Amino acid sequence: MSDISRRLRGLLLCAPAMLAAVPLHAEHSDQTSRDPVLTDVIVVTAARDSTASTDALDPPATIALPPDAAAIAARTAGGALVGNGALSGQLSYRGLSGERVLGRINGQRFATGGPNAMDPPLHYAPAVLLERIEIARGVAPVSQGPGLAGALNAVLLQPAFGTGPALAPTGTARAHYRSVDDSYAVGGMAGLASDRWRLGLLASREEGDDYAIPGGTAGSTSFERNLYGAVAGFRTGAGELFVEYRRSETDPSGNPPFALDIVYFNTDFVQGGFTGSIARDVTLDVRLGHVAVRHLMDNQTVRRPAAPAAMARATFADANTMTAETSIRLGGERRHIKLGVDAELTDKFVRITNPFNAGFFIDAQPQLRSERVGAFAEWRGGAGLVELEAGARLDRVSESAGLPQLGAAVPAGPRTLAAQFVASDRVRRDTVVDAVIRAWAPGEVLTPRLTLARKTRVPSLLERFAWLPTEASYGLADGNIYVGNRALEPEVAWIAEAGFDLETGGLTLRPTLFYRRVDDYIQGTPFDATPGVINSPVEMVANMGGDATPLMFRNVDAELYGVDVDFDMAIAATVRVEGTASYVRAKRRDIADNLYRVAPASGRLAFLWQPGAFTLGAEVNAAARQGKVSATNSEAPSKGYAVVGLFGEARLGDRLTLAAGVENLFDTLYRPHLSGFSRVGASDVPVGTKQPGAGRGVWARIGFDF
Repeated sequence: MSDISRRLRGLLLCAPAMLAAVPLHAEHSDQTSRDPVLTDVIVVTAARDSTASTDALDPPATIALPPDAAAIAARTAGGALVGNGALSGQLSYRGLSGERVLGRINGQRFATGGPNAMDPPLHYAPAVLLERIEIARGVAPVSQGPGLAGALNAVLLQPAFGTGPALAPTGTARAHYRSVDDSYAVGGMAGLASDRWRLGLLASREEGDDYAIPGGTAGSTSFERNLYGAVAGFRTGAGELFVEYRRSETDPSGNPPFALDIVYFNTDFVQGGFTGSIARDVTLDVRLGHVAVRHLMDNQTVRRPAAPAAMARATFADANTMTAETSIRLGGERRHIKLGVDAELTDKFVRITNPFNAGFFIDAQPQLRSERVGAFAEWRGGAGLVELEAGARLDRVSESAGLPQLGAAVPAGPRTLAAQFVASDRVRRDTVVDAVIRAWAPGEVLTPRLTLARKTRVPSLLERFAWLPTEASYGLADGNIYVGNRALEPEVAWIAEAGFDLETGGLTLRPTLFYRRVDDYIQGTPFDATPGVINSPVEMVANMGGDATPLMFRNVDAELYGVDVDFDMAIAATVRVEGTASYVRAKRRDIADNLYRVAPASGRLAFLWQPGAFTLGAEVNAAARQGKVSATNSEAPSKGYAVVGLFGEARLGDRLTLAAGVENLFDTLYRPHLSGFSRVGASDVPVGTKQPGAGRGVWARIGFDF
């Protein structure tokens, strides 16, 4: 066991004593407060609170809530959806996606279980249970942990503390229906709360069939998911001791861009800790967590036609993440120094099998382990009219891989690669440094802002230790076969952002210009100098898998720049217009080429008529043609499109909300640039073409707060 592992396990074992040592007379401090200059908040199903209202970019009435919360997060300025199935979408933010965008649920970070990211972070945030999605604007502060791009946190429904000593019932119920896939979602939270206690139960159920497209149906896109859990909090003066548990169960669900579909994800989340004031102007935050993912995917259960016996595959994957975080803040909300340490231990294992041949099994990811320990310091202050936040963090990361086991029926090619992998150095260590400076000058009308940062990302376990050529690529879903590279260096991004927030009368306008220069950017490149010529064991094995031109993860140099904006404008007493626009240009710096899988320019415009408690409106979502594609990766250009939807909402008193609408009003056939390519034979989407968006359909939902 490494020194990092011993330290982390020791910290976890000491956790109960740390919590017990917290004074019970501590005074409460709100650790979840959000500065609107630094954070975007997408309010989904909960009533708007005074803190979030200025940053609520997505009125809940405007769209049918999709099962995939990534589609909601993608509505932020600079966002785009990487669509890989109803429950497997990812957020692309200002041209960066995958593990470069830090994702958390209720503040908890964790490793996904699927080797191809069938369960990215927002897989575990059913839209029917979402209260809000918090997105760090542009650059995440160092206190949120390491990460190259932005960071998002999906907050699920939870009971708040009450105002009196007696426990009183509280809760929220939601139900949703979409005709385009004959899907439904029901869920909610029920609890008891007093001024000292809050207790809550959480549950949801979702199910949908293959979705309709213009002229047909997208096959193997059905889905099914359950989630349930409990939370408890005890207020100790000005602080809170809390614990929460959730169980997410994804049942057979389709993923047409992948070679395999979800059979199940059974995932347990547990976390607990303390947050609050322990003395005057001294705030403590302690959080401990564990996430266990158990996963099976195959090409037999959902996929039609099912693969023949010789090509049948069933892949089992496990992922376990332990986290420990503690920080202390000296000072008040706006003027303070914050110091913290955090640790993260991840174990992953992937075994590929043939369900019809017990002698065929390959450990494609054999006992992979990542151990990270980090520390940070963050200062919040001011100079005259300017507000400042500056921070730096240091992370030490150790990554390693075990010894792969292979069954007797595995052919010679993979055996050769496995032997080479066993004989190689399977341990890598990196030390990375991040630094962020954010400045803004708050004004009654205009708030200019500036961000400078150095952000890093250590190569993932997959990128380094994928010894067997497979299609696993953290969700690129492009049909290419990839192999890892143990010589990878960490990515280093130098970032500059400038913009302003304008709020005057009925207008809110928030544009941002950004530039990212990324050294050692990790991207798939041709395995050797003779693509298509099979002259290596890797190419031989890849060719057996149907791709004679495998890609290897390598470091390249890149730059990304662009502009995005969100706006909200009242054009009459009861008429409002709101929307977003985004543009990013992404290029290689080492050669004359474009970066791979970058969203085109896009925009969203909604017109809302709001006479009293009613809202009626229309929304247009549009994307331009993307012709600036990667020649190195044989990326095809995509066409532009515009899709129109209608919506309406009625708030009946303080508790009941009804909403309905029509999506894709004109039944437009469109294929978003970041959608994966279909691998399904029994579908009206031709094999090898991008998955189209959903066709025309109606939707309705109801919400009740009690």
